[in-house]
Amino acid sequence: MNRLVKRSVSNFFALKIPSKSLCTGVVKVPGSNVAEILNENEKKENTTSNSIQQYDIAIVGGGMVGMALASFLASMPMTKQLSVAIIDSNPALSGSMSIKKEDPPDPRVSTVTPATISFMKDAGAWKYVEQNRHAYFDKMQVWDYTGLGYARYNARDVNKDFLGCVAENKVLHSALLSCIQDSDFKRTIYPLRLNSMTLNRSSMSVVEENMSSRESSSAQGQCARLQLSDGNSIYAKLVVGADGGKSRVRELAGFKTTGWNYSQNAIICTVEHPSENRCAWQRFLPTGPIALLPIGDKFSNIVWTMSPTESNQRKSITEEEFLKDVNSALDYGYGPHPTSSLSGTRDLFSWFQMDSTVSANESFEVPPKITKLASERMVFPLSLRHANSYASKRVVLIGDAAHTVHPLAGQGVNLGFGDAYSLSRIIAEGIALGTDIGEVNLLKKYEAERKPANISMMAILESFQKAYSVDFGPFNILRAAAFHGANYIPPLKRTIISYASGEQNFPVFL
Repeated sequence: MNRLVKRSVSNFFALKIPSKSLCTGVVKVPGSNVAEILNENEKKENTTSNSIQQYDIAIVGGGMVGMALASFLASMPMTKQLSVAIIDSNPALSGSMSIKKEDPPDPRVSTVTPATISFMKDAGAWKYVEQNRHAYFDKMQVWDYTGLGYARYNARDVNKDFLGCVAENKVLHSALLSCIQDSDFKRTIYPLRLNSMTLNRSSMSVVEENMSSRESSSAQGQCARLQLSDGNSIYAKLVVGADGGKSRVRELAGFKTTGWNYSQNAIICTVEHPSENRCAWQRFLPTGPIALLPIGDKFSNIVWTMSPTESNQRKSITEEEFLKDVNSALDYGYGPHPTSSLSGTRDLFSWFQMDSTVSANESFEVPPKITKLASERMVFPLSLRHANSYASKRVVLIGDAAHTVHPLAGQGVNLGFGDAYSLSRIIAEGIALGTDIGEVNLLKKYEAERKPANISMMAILESFQKAYSVDFGPFNILRAAAFHGANYIPPLKRTIISYASGEQNFPVFL
């Protein structure tokens, strides 16, 4: 198992880890129209019909990660005075979508780590999450279909109250949006798409000829030009690509990627069970993992990886048939339950008995029986993609625009939030030092900080995916030994929990 992980790490590190004034004012452009501005605090006199705005930062993509960056910038003393444009055609950004706790649950959820929760608390956004449906979990059980591999984790193993929290994506997004709306942060929301982006000086001839040479030079040399889907343009000192796995910013800026598509799909849905669930469950099956994640009340979320053929078939079968398949996959389907007597594993690690963790003494539990489908079933293809570079002059990538990972550990959005927090800090440091926030040397500091962390997590997730794509007796035993080591060796278990929580790097690999 370790050799497989190290080989994956080696392959990922072949991807080459890299070791003054703000943009304000108005540039006149003939025939331009006013963009929709949703910031009530912004003065109207600057939005004349023949002007386009210049901003310090343009965030392309107003999803969770893009809005997280805006929230972090709004909460920091050095960055809260920046002017920020958010470009996204999602109508939810209008703020008209109200979320009620009693609404039917949405199948799109995220598992957020204690580190991500801490970031959101610092920004003032987490209180809005707690007003809606969410579920903290303090236990996690992981096992495989052979009945050999098994591990349990408990928040008390690391003296914590919880291991993570699951919330619907719309709840997280709404919380971040509310956080920004309740601040005096200077933001302008453009409900549009990005059509083109100009980073060089030669193609900035759109600036009026009657502008002074000094004003024209400043507009051309210090800002990128972004043309929007309504034909108008804006200028920004820094362009942040937070526009997902098919990033338009990444494409226009010429960032190359490395990666591949898995021959797997994930089917997701929300289900209901008789009692409340406070444990995250994950079982590795021959076709891929299935996870049951609590989301509050008597609801949980299913994330089930399988072949495209199976996913299409399971999406179309009746609810009764689907629930039967889910309950089987989480119980005796594909193989037996783990038993504590297997191979005398516990005795093998008895020399750690004096430092035993709480969860090492807990027995295997069968997940709650699913009784009802509470949402539609959604299917999406899985892939791994990583940008070879995260930053160039005036452009930087965060979240899925920089890296897309397998969902088996629910780490994708947490990596994105880590990117957003890191970038906001680097921008603040640049401002404190009087540095141009679009300068490549500053942005490379962000890349140097985040790329190793992201690649190491991607390598570990890829190793798990590869390890369970093999069904071979001796290899199954080795896999089980790794599981039991994680369960019965306290220092290793605590390290795994801290790493998965986003609180430390994994010293075995870094």
